[in-house]
Amino acid sequence: MSSLELTITDSIGVLTTWTLTETSLHIRTGTSAPSTPWLPLRPNNRAVTQIPIRNVIAVTLSSDHVEVSYVARKSPKSGLSLFRVSGSPSKEGAQFAEQWCGAAMAAAYQGRSPPKKLKILVNPHGGQGKANTIYENKVEPILRAAGCTLDVTRTTHTNHAVELAEDLSLDYDALVIVSGDGLIHEVLNGFLNHAQSEKAFCIPIAPIPAGSGNGLSLNLLGLQDGLDPCAAALNVLKGHALKVDLFSFTQGNQKRMSFMSQTVGLMADIDIETEHLRWMGDLRFILGFLQSVVKLPACKMELSIKVAEQDKSKMVDALHARRNTASFDSPSPTSTRSEHPDDTPGSSGETWIKFDKPCLWMYAGKGPYVSRTLMQFPVSQPDDGFIDVTIQEIVSRKELLNGMNGADRGRCYWLGSNHYFKASAYRAKPLADSGGMLVVDGEPFPFEEYQVEVLPRLGTLLSPHPHYAPEFPLREVKESDLRQKT
Repeated sequence: MSSLELTITDSIGVLTTWTLTETSLHIRTGTSAPSTPWLPLRPNNRAVTQIPIRNVIAVTLSSDHVEVSYVARKSPKSGLSLFRVSGSPSKEGAQFAEQWCGAAMAAAYQGRSPPKKLKILVNPHGGQGKANTIYENKVEPILRAAGCTLDVTRTTHTNHAVELAEDLSLDYDALVIVSGDGLIHEVLNGFLNHAQSEKAFCIPIAPIPAGSGNGLSLNLLGLQDGLDPCAAALNVLKGHALKVDLFSFTQGNQKRMSFMSQTVGLMADIDIETEHLRWMGDLRFILGFLQSVVKLPACKMELSIKVAEQDKSKMVDALHARRNTASFDSPSPTSTRSEHPDDTPGSSGETWIKFDKPCLWMYAGKGPYVSRTLMQFPVSQPDDGFIDVTIQEIVSRKELLNGMNGADRGRCYWLGSNHYFKASAYRAKPLADSGGMLVVDGEPFPFEEYQVEVLPRLGTLLSPHPHYAPEFPLREVKESDLRQKT
């Protein structure tokens, strides 16, 4: 597309030039009217506002009035905000205004239809209790500017989202979750009991960060935008469907869905024991970690893990290879795991291993970040068919505290005391005197024997990238070097 230029006069009579390119919209004020209303982009010394075309929400034309809605940052360190510019085309430019608006919308949405029918769930009580304010002040204005149809429900009790998801109409373009990760857990378990479960899992889920950890939003949007509700709202409008692996969690006669993590030991204790500190956001996890290091409780359990890979260098190489080739149009790489894994330890195929030494914690899951301060699974991939399992050996308090430095960048991945596996299934069995807690997707469960299996590509999310957003650039270094640097 060649650059297209439209001259308009704003509400106070200032002449403004809007120039559209394939990648951005340039707004220049105070220019003289060009000889023709539509010219190629040319250099100038005037002040120019440059807006990435992805940030353009809507371009509307009514009578002789043109309006552009977009999101931008007021400063480099601030989050996104909604802005509008408007005006009337010159007499010469009026005949081109409709064509210009159509070209702008086609570029902004890559030819897709922007208005969406959305089901929105808001959890007023999650995290710091700000979900209502976040939705009404930041998210809803962006979605309405894009012309979306909004069906909003505010949850009122535990498992309310399960009930809603079980009977959810399947004609929505996306399901928007304004909460933390707990409400997403409820929705997926509602889908499990839906009359058309397979179709329900195909409805894309888009998280709006309003909880304590907001791990899923961080994994989709990255550290800069992962806690920004306006960036998440933009993802609702512009994101593509991303298939992700989910997990079958079985404990006794109970079977549930898990999408993010299961943890036992010190990390689980932190999650439960800081529940009353949700008002602190993800800082609660740091405080909880410091308190737990003082006690240093050991976790005693027997783990059986169906391992596909445990070479850390190979896992990093596989991650970077996927990121370099991934696209929404390319097929997903075929996993090496069996579609119907034999759940008997010692079976053929992938190797079952046992780990029964006392440890500080076991953490298993999908997605690099579990909170802004902890990149727990740095080599995780959305749909590789595996769950990443980490086991932290018992080490000194000093080593644990040193490990906090760089935890948000995944530095602990390379430590020899941190065992890391790609697995298609695992079982955990507490020993008689184990104690401790089990947390699944941020929700507490009794620490009793359970098993987890991967359900390849069952879930669907909205994402701006065909892979998780966070990068893991760290290459292997010796454990002694890490200790010296920390």
